[in-house]
Amino acid sequence: MRYAIISDIHSNFEAFEAALVVLKSEGIDKYLCIGDIVGYGVDIDRCIELLHSLDFISVAGNHDWASAGKFALENFNTMAKEAILYTREKINEEDLDFLSGLKLTFEEDNFILVHGSLVDPENFNYIIDGYSAQESFLQLKKQICFIGHSHVNEIYILLPDGRVIHSSDKQIILNNKNNYIVNVGSIGQPRDGNPLSCFCIYDSSKRQVSFVREKYDVKATRDKIIKAGLPLFLGDRLVNGQ
Repeated sequence: MRYAIISDIHSNFEAFEAALVVLKSEGIDKYLCIGDIVGYGVDIDRCIELLHSLDFISVAGNHDWASAGKFALENFNTMAKEAILYTREKINEEDLDFLSGLKLTFEEDNFILVHGSLVDPENFNYIIDGYSAQESFLQLKKQICFIGHSHVNEIYILLPDGRVIHSSDKQIILNNKNNYIVNVGSIGQPRDGNPLSCFCIYDSSKRQVSFVREKYDVKATRDKIIKAGLPLFLGDRLVNGQ
């Protein structure tokens, strides 16, 4: 089975569309999304429509639930709040119901999806180091946990002796003796200094996880954000992948 696993689209239609062009040529059997479909960007309905067109299975991100009124605005900085309020104003009722109905986790075969952390997933905590990864490993009942949220693609590996190591490899072959937390990066707002959209392909037969980076029309997305009256920073950060 070949899985496309994406996260953090953030209403960036140009990036999402470009990623799907690549994925449609990859013999994907199932499409999965780890949340934050909306937020920061302006193409709310177009991104949700594109998500539905390929029958993506999605879990909730903090921006998704906040836009649906299920996660407090106090958890966000000023610019993120402004984008969430914009989303609430522009989103239609059908899409709002969709976001509201998203669950926090999805399990299949040997993996689980969660937007932030397996520790109190409704709080959308970050996994950004070995310590926070270790806490989630203690909750992990599968071999792999796929996450997003930080917008940085990376892998934490729990070894049989209890050590947690970090990998930034573009491709890994899973070892049955290890457990893995795989951050698939962000489709719509990478923050690793690389503006290219990032997503993941998991081949369960080959036991292989691969990261893909793809260019898109950053200027078009930036211009839409600025034209909508959202903070300039939300457009400019896309250019630098920050």
